Amino acid sequence: QVQLVESGGGLVQAGGSLRLSCVASGIIRGINVMGWYRQAPGKQRELVASISSGRSTNYGDSVKGRFTISRDNAKNTVYLQMNSLKPEDTAVYYCKADIMTVGGPWSDYWGQGTQVTVSS
Repeated sequence: QVQLVESGGGLVQAGGSLRLSCVASGIIRGINVMGWYRQAPGKQRELVASISSGRSTNYGDSVKGRFTISRDNAKNTVYLQMNSLKPEDTAVYYCKADIMTVGGPWSDYWGQGTQVTVSS
């Protein structure tokens, strides 16, 4: 069984910063791409940023230059540093990872989400 647990969400004023973390646990043989998605009320879930096992990164257009994704492969952890936050960044942020378990195939796993609220 694999679990992804996010932390670091909260309430922040516009222009502020937050750092999200997501730890994968379980009987894990390998982790490929890890990423962050977000979903605001009434909107579809969208990609925020992703990072490969080789640390190649990809960002959504709305966060380029403000957010930075990184990972620690030894800790099965992915981070999202969010700077210059805007009210439109308010959403539930979800961690996703492409994981191979011992004896299992590569599969996508999701965390339960962490709320980020940016006040104006």
